[in-house]
Amino acid sequence: MERIIETEADVAEGMAWLAARCPRMKAAYALTGPLPLRRRADGFAQLVSAIVGQQVSIASAAAIWGRMEAAGMVTPERCAEASAEELRALGLSRQKIRYTQALARSGIDFDSLRAMPSDAVIATLTQVPGIGPWTAEIYAMFSLGRADVFAPGDLALQEAARVLYELPERPKPAAFRTMAEDWAPWRAVAARLLWAYYATLKNREGIR
Repeated sequence: MERIIETEADVAEGMAWLAARCPRMKAAYALTGPLPLRRRADGFAQLVSAIVGQQVSIASAAAIWGRMEAAGMVTPERCAEASAEELRALGLSRQKIRYTQALARSGIDFDSLRAMPSDAVIATLTQVPGIGPWTAEIYAMFSLGRADVFAPGDLALQEAARVLYELPERPKPAAFRTMAEDWAPWRAVAARLLWAYYATLKNREGIR
C-alpha cells in the first residue's frame, strides 16, 4: 500500500528525507519553514467543486458552490437527475453542466478509490470529461493523501523548479515528471515545498 500523508508529522518526515538528499531543497526549506498538511475531504462533492472552480475567480467559484450546496447539488444522484436549467440557474456554464453530469453518471465508487494505486486513481478520474491530469493529481495528493504523486503540469511548480534548480526555462511536463522521479517516494511533499517556495519568490520578486 502506498504511503498516506495523514498528519503534519508525515509531511515533516518527507521533507527531512528530501532535505537530506537535495541541498537545494534543504535551502528552499530554510526559506519556507514548515510545510502545510493541505488535506481535504474526498468524494464526489470535492471533484464537482474543482470543476466549478475551473477558469473562474476564487470568489465566483465560492459563490456558485454555495448555491449548489444550498440546492443539495452535492451528490451524484442529485446532479444526475437535475435539469440543465436547474444547474444553469446556480451559475454553471453549459460546459460545466456537461462535466458535472458526466461525473455524476460515471459510476465511480469514490470509497474504492482510497484503496486503488495512485496511477489507477488518476486513470479512472481522467476518463471523465472535465477532469484532466492536474485535477486528478491534486485529488490524489490532497483528498487521498498520496505521498508520491506529483503535478508536473502545474505552472507554479514549474516556475519554482526553474528558479531553485537554475534551469534555463520552466520544465515541460514530461521532462518535469522525469525530474521529479528523484523525489520519490515523497513527490507530494516535494510539491508542497515547491509551492511554498514559489510563494516566497512571488513575495520577493513579484512573480506573476
